[in-house]
Amino acid sequence: MKTIAVIPARYGSTRFPAKPLALIQGKPMIQWTYESTKKCTDFQDVFVATDDDRIYNAVVAFDGKAVMTSPECRSGSDRIWEAIQGLDAELIVNVQGDEPLIPATVLHQLVAQMTESGADMGTVAVPFSVSGRDPQDPNAVKVVLDNRNLALYFSRSLIPFPRTGGTTVEPLLHWGLYAYRRDFLRQFVSWPTGKLEACEKLEQLRALENGAKICVLTTTERTADVDVPEDIARVEALLDSLKKN
Repeated sequence: MKTIAVIPARYGSTRFPAKPLALIQGKPMIQWTYESTKKCTDFQDVFVATDDDRIYNAVVAFDGKAVMTSPECRSGSDRIWEAIQGLDAELIVNVQGDEPLIPATVLHQLVAQMTESGADMGTVAVPFSVSGRDPQDPNAVKVVLDNRNLALYFSRSLIPFPRTGGTTVEPLLHWGLYAYRRDFLRQFVSWPTGKLEACEKLEQLRALENGAKICVLTTTERTADVDVPEDIARVEALLDSLKKN
């Protein structure tokens, strides 16, 4: 099965404008993400999908592959669908551009799980106990699974809710990596925004609202995503720690 990775990257961001070009130890973040993604040998191709000339030129400058897409794309999924037109890839992995240290092992495991399962779509989750995140934070999206490791629901609220006297179930942090089968992605971007999606502002709920199966890989790898400028120092500290070890 031909598998490719696409990294959607926008210049505009309310919390962190020009985030893909923010420097991390002297290199733009989009370069870190691209090079980390390339370490996964499952991908026959890796490229950045952007609507901004500055990002496109930055990718070309470090000899990466990039494609221009419309600024009218309503989501990263729409940008990816536009970017892959004319390509024969059967499995497409969406790597967020603000994941400078994305582990190749997680990408490999996600591809393997999608290959083995009959799911339409795949994603990743991490136990909050190893994530370093606060499960009460609405920016930390939670996911609950069934016994087949398929997603039941995603929410910004704490799920499952720990009722007094109930059984303890550790909440899972949703890690925004996605894998799509090509035919499913074509359908997904054609569907209108769902009620739950519009409520929680989570596009993966559009898939669940339409009966899609989303397999979820649970890993103990820690994310190193960048949401706000202050996160750059955290990532640089992690890089320094990795070099020492």
